[in-house]
Amino acid sequence: MNDQANKAGQHRGVGRVAGRQRVTMHDIARVAGCSQTTVSLVLNKNDSVKISEDTKQRVLDAANTLGYAMPSQLRKPQDSARRPAALDGTIAFVVDDLASSPEMVNAFNGVKQAVRDTGNLVLLAETQNDPEVEPRTLRYFLDQQVAGIIYATVFTRRVVVPDILRQTATPVLLLNCFCDDLSFPAVIPGEVAAGHTATNALIKAGHKRIATITGEPFMECAAGRTTGYRNALASADIPFDEDLVIEGNWLPSAGYAATRELMDLPSPPTAIFCQNDRMAIGCYEALKELGLSIPADISVIGFDDDETARHLSPPLTSMILPTRAMGRWVVEQLFHGPTDGQRHPLVKLECELVERDSISEPKRRT
Repeated sequence: MNDQANKAGQHRGVGRVAGRQRVTMHDIARVAGCSQTTVSLVLNKNDSVKISEDTKQRVLDAANTLGYAMPSQLRKPQDSARRPAALDGTIAFVVDDLASSPEMVNAFNGVKQAVRDTGNLVLLAETQNDPEVEPRTLRYFLDQQVAGIIYATVFTRRVVVPDILRQTATPVLLLNCFCDDLSFPAVIPGEVAAGHTATNALIKAGHKRIATITGEPFMECAAGRTTGYRNALASADIPFDEDLVIEGNWLPSAGYAATRELMDLPSPPTAIFCQNDRMAIGCYEALKELGLSIPADISVIGFDDDETARHLSPPLTSMILPTRAMGRWVVEQLFHGPTDGQRHPLVKLECELVERDSISEPKRRT
């Protein structure tokens, strides 16, 4: 790695392994100012999601500066096909990204919990949005004659279902994603309703000057939560103010920067809806640096109900992302519901509100 990359890595806190810099997609995301999933999509040239050219260039520039080895440099020649004996009753869980957030781990645990008494095995594979790895992975599981394939994505989105899954008689179920023709059973969170619920919790506490820190706008979850936010304001006859909507990228640093920007407004908010708990962590830090008390001076609500939410000071009110329940739903559908040959309604599971101590009445009514 060159000196420039070494300096960039050290400055950004890149980890070290055996005396050398270990550059990860997380490091690139931090430098580029986007999510790790976005980095994965860009570096693997996955065009299933529309990402702006500016964002793509930032990711590529950051990867180059840090000296990251591109996926094409890491691939090894395909091994000769050697297939073990088929596993009867095996369910395949194929996900694009497992490591960048706990949501898919929770979904996988929901699947395991649901099959605990059925005698089935569940095998997990991560494809990293790689257009070469994904079809090989799916073909491998189909060759093993698995009982079903759960096709999952780390963030909620519309997908183009691979042809190999459309051509098989093996049941296929979509988790946290959906296709346009609704030809497969699919389950996603009810993001619009959840955004409404989160915002309404602040409205019920008496707030009218309510801000939101969003995720990346091309993501279905961010768009849905923001739509719910706007719907709740409209239902309460509270005018929408675009100055109170700040785009983030799901990371604590984005929550911190957005909160500082919001509190610098001539008329700052009395409450902030952070569209995930990690951005809420940054929001907390910014408010405390400004000498503001939560919730006495400003109320905060998060989303996902991560483990960290209950350990913040004060504990964070948050929305549960129902990934574990989604895992149980796809197994129930596999064993007891129709999985092919017809259109299927897109199922949206409710995101429940977990009330803790980060919301109170506004200090001053606005």
